[in-house]
Amino acid sequence: MRTSYKQTLLNPEVFKQQLLFWAQQSDDVVWLDSNNHNERYTDYDAILAVDAFTSLQTDYTNAFERLDEYQKTTKDWIFGYLSYDLKNSVEDLESHNFDGLGFPELYFFQPKKIIFIKGDTVEFQYLNIVDDDIQNDFVNINQTVISEDADNSHDTIKVKLRIHKDEYFEKVKTMLAHIHRGDIYEANFCQEFYAEDSLINPLETYNRLNQISKPPFATFFKTFDKYLMSASPERYLKKIGNKVISQPIKGTARRSEDKEEDQKLAKDLGNDPKERSENIMIVDLVRNDLSHTATKGSVKVEELCKVYSFLQVHQMISTITSIISNDTYPVEVLKTTFPMGSMTGAPKISAMKIIEDLEETKRGLYSGAVGYFSPDGDFDFNVVIRSILYNASNNYLSYSVGSAITAQSDPLKEYEECLVKAKAMREVLEH
Repeated sequence: MRTSYKQTLLNPEVFKQQLLFWAQQSDDVVWLDSNNHNERYTDYDAILAVDAFTSLQTDYTNAFERLDEYQKTTKDWIFGYLSYDLKNSVEDLESHNFDGLGFPELYFFQPKKIIFIKGDTVEFQYLNIVDDDIQNDFVNINQTVISEDADNSHDTIKVKLRIHKDEYFEKVKTMLAHIHRGDIYEANFCQEFYAEDSLINPLETYNRLNQISKPPFATFFKTFDKYLMSASPERYLKKIGNKVISQPIKGTARRSEDKEEDQKLAKDLGNDPKERSENIMIVDLVRNDLSHTATKGSVKVEELCKVYSFLQVHQMISTITSIISNDTYPVEVLKTTFPMGSMTGAPKISAMKIIEDLEETKRGLYSGAVGYFSPDGDFDFNVVIRSILYNASNNYLSYSVGSAITAQSDPLKEYEECLVKAKAMREVLEH
């Protein structure tokens, strides 16, 4: 079904830039870049998938059932995303908040052309109907000239807040009242920053965002007029054979240019009782989610509350794994864990209801997941955070940030954490 062709690269980093630039001629593009983090569960340094041969687009109604059928019948690589609002497919929930972006709630496609980069090797996997293009494409990619956009000095992007500071404090106090009453223990409360009538170059914007963040789950996603530019540091879920891996992030601290202060910030994050309790609550939630498909006694916490340092922030990450039986379908594992605990709260359904009431914007692809299924049913999905979303038809631009509200939360500190997370996106757009 696919023709494979491998070549050794003289300069993988330059080739990666040429490859993504070359891909812009396609209507459907998924670019996944690990930025050489060499994280133990990462299979490729980068993957490009372009040109839909078949595709699935749907709203939340029976979305997972339709994805399950598409994945089983295609039996090939498929790339795409799950939007946060698929929660309505899994539970009796609704989404009525404002949506300026208009992304479909689920979109996957079977690419005609996939290009994998690992070390200094590039592998082309093309459907047989287009395998005549491989040699030409390889030559064209190598000859691609990376031209900086002459119109890079875009108009000043006027970013507005959907929730202003005083209103944010009031909403956090309402959420704390729910926590003190015992309705929930924790909830991830998000706010949108947006700009209307804004023209940007999505590729330039992505490259700048990636350059200042260098995260392990960077994504450039394009389907016709809709774009995701993501500097995500977080994996949602990965399946390798019968093993399932979840790596939720909870706990954030800023970086410092002063080495001693930076080390102290990382150490303080690792010892912070509030941040640790946030993380452990989500670990418990993920353990529970994974138990729906896990074989008995196989759910394990491989790493608890470990601090990792990224260019913009320090993050506290835990790793939870499980083993599933041979007769468990891949989509079933996604369905029983979605949306991810790090973006919802505990108990999950109550948290999602309260989130919907207090947030002003429909999350859509933000706090959803982008990734792929391999032909044998393995998969890997990130969490869509630290991301800019753009609808090029209505020139609407959006990025959202959130923080976990617990009984120990101080509304001002939560607000400041949101600003730390928003820093990279703001810098990119003000460039």
